[in-house]
Amino acid sequence: MDTELSIMNRRFSGGDTGESVAFASRAMRLSWKKIIITVTALALSGAVLYVLWSGGAFLPGWIVWEEEKTMEISGGYEVSLTGKTVHVVYGGGEIWASPDGVKVQQVLSCDIDRDGGEELILLCWKRGRFGNHKPFWIERDERSWSQHIFVYEYAKDRMVPQWMSSYIGQDVAEMASGGGDASRRWLLLTDPSGEISYWRWDSWGFRREDAAVSFAVFGDNLIHEPIYRYGMNQGGDFGFLFDNIGGVLEESDIAVINQETPLVTKFSEYGDYPRFGTPIQVGQAIVDAGFDVVTCATNHALDRGAEGIHTTKECFTQQGVLCLGIQTEQEAKYRPYEILVRKDIRFALFNYTYGTNGISLPEGYPFMVHLLEDEEQVRADMENARREADVLLVFVHWGTEDSAEVDDFQKRWTKVFLDGRADVVVGTHPHVLQEYELLEGADGHRMLVYYSIGNFVSAQAEKSCVKGGMARFWIAPAPGGYGVTEYGLTPLTITRERGGRYMVTMPEGE
Repeated sequence: MDTELSIMNRRFSGGDTGESVAFASRAMRLSWKKIIITVTALALSGAVLYVLWSGGAFLPGWIVWEEEKTMEISGGYEVSLTGKTVHVVYGGGEIWASPDGVKVQQVLSCDIDRDGGEELILLCWKRGRFGNHKPFWIERDERSWSQHIFVYEYAKDRMVPQWMSSYIGQDVAEMASGGGDASRRWLLLTDPSGEISYWRWDSWGFRREDAAVSFAVFGDNLIHEPIYRYGMNQGGDFGFLFDNIGGVLEESDIAVINQETPLVTKFSEYGDYPRFGTPIQVGQAIVDAGFDVVTCATNHALDRGAEGIHTTKECFTQQGVLCLGIQTEQEAKYRPYEILVRKDIRFALFNYTYGTNGISLPEGYPFMVHLLEDEEQVRADMENARREADVLLVFVHWGTEDSAEVDDFQKRWTKVFLDGRADVVVGTHPHVLQEYELLEGADGHRMLVYYSIGNFVSAQAEKSCVKGGMARFWIAPAPGGYGVTEYGLTPLTITRERGGRYMVTMPEGE
């Protein structure tokens, strides 16, 4: 028994040296195998990850890679994008391919620097934010992938680098060129959320700019007797009409109002419905408020004859406000539109009315008020405007008074304007709000139309007539030209306060 216990004790205490060493050796061999396998697996995983990372496998998931695109470029060049690489062929052979290590997301060709010749533009990804040269304050370039814009010039049998951007500072889901002719070309960069930024070539490289032109358009400034009596009792100061919209006027690039009634200078010419005559001080208040454009082709335009036309037109034009839709006796040549330029965009502005309440135009002056009568003439007007303008805006006095429904006359002329490729149509005259919508023609052209934005101010008692609206929209460069980028309608309310003052208010925060 003692012998058996002794043997057992040696086994459990490690006393058998040979067996212990063999066991430890086997354990060490197993441990080293595990270590080698683990290290090898890690090394292989790292190598695979590096290859994937180097190949751009971990680039953002929102990227849409443009594939299999081929462009014929003037001068005999052919540009193709295949497998994230751009190839340029000239004279039957390939003269250039995009650099190794650069993955091209999108490619386009246009005269982006406005020198008369096209440039090749790449929206691409590479490792590091800088190229061969980096700013002196940067000690070490990053190794992560970043987005860039490369610009090359076509130079017969080679491509010459013109601009290799550092990191552009924003994520770009899509790139396009937009705007007017080559002298006013923009680079449009759309981020993953759909927001567009606008970039212009400036001597060397691109500069981000605010390219969108904002409009604020107000309806009928319909000056009934209670309104003009109150204003004249205040010493002829009608600034109260615009007290609550000053902020909008200041922040808008172009502010427009429809002056429904003709301006006059004599007390004896003041008048209410049906033959209006409005103190010229109302016109001065419009100028002082900061409006850029006044539309005057209305059914009341001839209520005070040629003299009312002359007084109205002179009041505005002499103070730098564009007056549309009427022409004085001295303006014998037909001028169906005026050109207004903002942020390098040329706007052609039209203004028509359905009629003048049965009052005939003075003999020999068929253009004193611009009328919606001759469809072929209106189509020709728009075609001519397209040759010298980027954007066509039509301000039109039409529709059925006090009706929220769009009538057949409006529908007919809406089609004419859409066929003529107008960009925005804003309607007045019904004195109530009607719908607005974005239409698309057979050729894909889009036109925003507000059928009626109602009154700006009036003394009409009907509830529907005290609710008007401000048409608010933005025009900006778009692929192939310009277009509406945002639009809406801000409600306005007319109130009569104690003492007889009429005020126009809008929701707080507008």
